[in-house]
Amino acid sequence: MEPNINNKDHEEREDEEEDQYGVLLYYKYTQIPDLDELFTFYHSNCNSLSLLGRVRISPLGVNVTVGGKLSALKKHIAAVESNSLFQGTDFKLAACGRPLNDKVAEECGFTSLSIRIVKELVTLSSNPLLKSPEFSDAGKHLSADEFHSMLQRAGQLDKESTERDRKLVLLDARNLYETRIGKFHTPDVETLDPGIRQYSDLPSWIDDNSDQLQGKNVLMYCTGGIRCEMASAYIRSKGAGYENVFQLFGGIQRYLEQFPHGGFFRGKNFVFDHRISVGSSDANILGTCLLCGVSFDDYSSRLRCCYCRMLVLVCESCQRKGSVYVCELCKNHHKGVELVSSSENGRLSSIPQQIERETVSSDAKPSPQLPWRQAVGCPPRKLRILCLHGFRQNASSFKGRTASLAKKLKNIAELVFVDAPHELPFIYQPSTVTESHQNCTSPPSSLLQQSPPPPPSEHCRKKFAWFVAPDFRGKSESESDNLDREWKMGDGPFDPLQYQQQTAGFEESLAYIKTVYAQEGPFDGLLGFSQGAAMAAALVCAQQTRRRLLQTGEMEFGFVILCSGFGLMKLMEVEEEKIQMLKCPSLHIFGSDHGKDRQIANQASRKLASLFDDGCSVTIEHDSGHIIPTRPPYIDQVKDFLGRFL
Repeated sequence: MEPNINNKDHEEREDEEEDQYGVLLYYKYTQIPDLDELFTFYHSNCNSLSLLGRVRISPLGVNVTVGGKLSALKKHIAAVESNSLFQGTDFKLAACGRPLNDKVAEECGFTSLSIRIVKELVTLSSNPLLKSPEFSDAGKHLSADEFHSMLQRAGQLDKESTERDRKLVLLDARNLYETRIGKFHTPDVETLDPGIRQYSDLPSWIDDNSDQLQGKNVLMYCTGGIRCEMASAYIRSKGAGYENVFQLFGGIQRYLEQFPHGGFFRGKNFVFDHRISVGSSDANILGTCLLCGVSFDDYSSRLRCCYCRMLVLVCESCQRKGSVYVCELCKNHHKGVELVSSSENGRLSSIPQQIERETVSSDAKPSPQLPWRQAVGCPPRKLRILCLHGFRQNASSFKGRTASLAKKLKNIAELVFVDAPHELPFIYQPSTVTESHQNCTSPPSSLLQQSPPPPPSEHCRKKFAWFVAPDFRGKSESESDNLDREWKMGDGPFDPLQYQQQTAGFEESLAYIKTVYAQEGPFDGLLGFSQGAAMAAALVCAQQTRRRLLQTGEMEFGFVILCSGFGLMKLMEVEEEKIQMLKCPSLHIFGSDHGKDRQIANQASRKLASLFDDGCSVTIEHDSGHIIPTRPPYIDQVKDFLGRFL
């Protein structure tokens, strides 16, 4: 009996298909009862099937991207499905070629098998102290068909909806380099592209643009769906007006499978495996070359920004060996520094512009380093921290007082000191005791009664403040430059509670710090001491709630350190209502009840700390007076806090 030729051909095609290379992506949010047991399963199963890629296991689920033979991937799926934990998991299996080259394979994690137990499957916030929202609060899943139909209706939720008049907005939860080569486009629907560098920047964008989401039907999408889970839950956690959030189940990948001609999606879908991007049958190119602007959407060269390491699109004609590239986000943020490429060694060098404000300390040198990951081959970056001195101090004196702190943080932080904008007069207190008046100390009372006090000597430096009394009269330029101006006698004994009356001058100080930030920034965080801490707290408040004073992205600080701080409640209220909890990561350092701080009471610092969310604040109480302690264990706690932002 002769063999059946058709059956033989069919078997050969099946064998070829099973030997073909493929990629498998899936995630599942579910409570994992035994992390070690699941780790053992993945380690054994993936190694036995020769699968390469990434497996991330957390107490709340798994996120998997692996590659191998299609036959092996199908066996893996069968093994996973046998576990009841993974019921309903959406396995995205695609046949494809092997990695284009070793560089692509290495960058995409397809040269080895990496299995890790992590805290979060995806990092929603770069703030390591903020709690993630409950994944059970995620937006409603929409199939590709439902998502497509919703876009077609352009604003109508469904036939039974009582909210027909709600406006529909599309929210892209992906990074800038992804949206540059592909995105949804519907003529009658507003599409919001946050233009973020990394997923952990999305919560800040949502906070800054919540008015564009409140009271609307929000349709979210991402590559495969996992990023929308936490992001939609974060939006819904904001309360009333944010309930109607929906997400594309299976992401763009499932949508393109359902609508191979592209549907409402234009361009290519960026993927985090060696395929790099997946397109529809639509050949239109959305991306453009960073340098010449020609249509281009191929990331296979894996070129990156020399500052933040974000992928950039550079066409083959513009690629040069040894060249460096700066992404559009870094160009927009890096005010005050012009970037050039050195022809001698191919390295990036910087030419800082001149700082025009005299009150900016000459000790604070502009740095081309931005608060993001350091370029390959460069030394580890340091956190840049803007330091605000206390009342009647200056940048130079505060730098001296914090010399020990700077020395102990020299490997992880660069402290930048600036003078406050309000110059103060020299004040002396009458004394009945004979004192030396060298180096600008107060002269004896007998001399005060006999003749006017001497003018400030050359060793006397100007003193400044962030806040002043409401009746404060600033000096004119001529007075400020006149070294022969007389000292002013204090109108009474020193009042340790005088800071409570110093409530004016915030607008001027805010405008001044904006200038400093534009010329010397950006900065990773703020450090404030005493009145400087009050100013830093007011800045954080403005950053979160007082949007009329700050434009989005104008000035951003990732954390704040408040030392011997107090809050000026008149400044920290919005429209006569008390502020909500401040969610900026914060470190509060102040004297304990018996800490001998005679300037700022323990209760005042505690009250300021209470304005910050407990989930993202750390408190250090010490017994060392009105200073920033640098001995163990305090300095170790400071380093631990800062280490979370490196």
